[in-house]
Amino acid sequence: MTSTQVHRIFIKAAPEAIWEAITKPEFTRRYFFGSSIDTTTQPGSPCVYRSTDAPLVDGEVLESDPNHRFVITWRSLYHPPSVDEPASRVTWLIEPQEGGHCCLTVIHDRLDSSPNTAKNVGAAWMFVLSGLKTVVETGESW
Repeated sequence: MTSTQVHRIFIKAAPEAIWEAITKPEFTRRYFFGSSIDTTTQPGSPCVYRSTDAPLVDGEVLESDPNHRFVITWRSLYHPPSVDEPASRVTWLIEPQEGGHCCLTVIHDRLDSSPNTAKNVGAAWMFVLSGLKTVVETGESW
C-alpha cells in the first residue's frame, strides 16, 4: 500500500466556487457521504466532518490559502479498524486552467502508519471528487 494517494479532476468552475464547495457545510453534505464540514479554515482550528449524529473525520487545519490550497490532518472515525491509527494528511489544491476550468487535486499522504485508512479512502476519494464536480457544475446533489 502506498503512503501517498493523488487524485485529480477537472471542474468547469472558478476557484472561488470550488473553495466554497470544499469548505462550506451546505456543500459538503451534498457530495461527501452526507457529512458536513465544521471548520473556520484558520490554521490550528479543528476540521471535523460530521454526520447528523456523530463525527466521521477528526482533524486540524494545517494550512489555508483561500481559493488555492487547504491542508488538514485526517483521522478516520467512521471506520473502526482505522480509529486508533495516527492522523494522516489531506491537501486540496485548486489550480486554474484555461477556458474557465480548474484542476482540483487531492493528495492524501502520511498513510504509511495508517494502512486501514489508506485502504479505505482510495476509492472513496474518486466518489467524493465526482460528487463535488457534479454539485459545482450543475447544482445537483450527488
